[in-house]
Amino acid sequence: MPQLDDHRWMTRAIELAHRCPPATGAYSVGAVIVDENNEEIAFGFSREVDDAVHAEESALAKIAPDDPRLATATIYSTLEPCSQRKSRPRTCTQLILEAKIPRVVIAWREPSLFVADCQGYELLTQAGVTVVELPELGEQARAMNAHLSV
Repeated sequence: MPQLDDHRWMTRAIELAHRCPPATGAYSVGAVIVDENNEEIAFGFSREVDDAVHAEESALAKIAPDDPRLATATIYSTLEPCSQRKSRPRTCTQLILEAKIPRVVIAWREPSLFVADCQGYELLTQAGVTVVELPELGEQARAMNAHLSV
């Protein structure tokens, strides 16, 4: 269920997605991690530090894995976290589960352009993570990916 500041933080993630260097073979995604006091802990965006880094991965890399704030945090990602990946050994879904983040908010689900059947939403939910989708912000989150025909 959406919370009061979900739109605010997803708008921040969408702004971050606009900072992604364009790519023909990958989505432009933004991510923000927010603690239980509604304070930003970290942010990331696709291709922020190298051509293969994903937004969630970039944000999580800026926080110590044992940071106690993660246990009550929310990660906002403009796109469903990946459940399959060729460029790294761990998917963003795995990274979120390893960080023990209990809540994930997305703007849209990954279409089948690069991955036939992304299951990030389902895998997170099955692991007990609360996943909230904000379809009313999906169009804004897709906008910087229009060149991919999504």
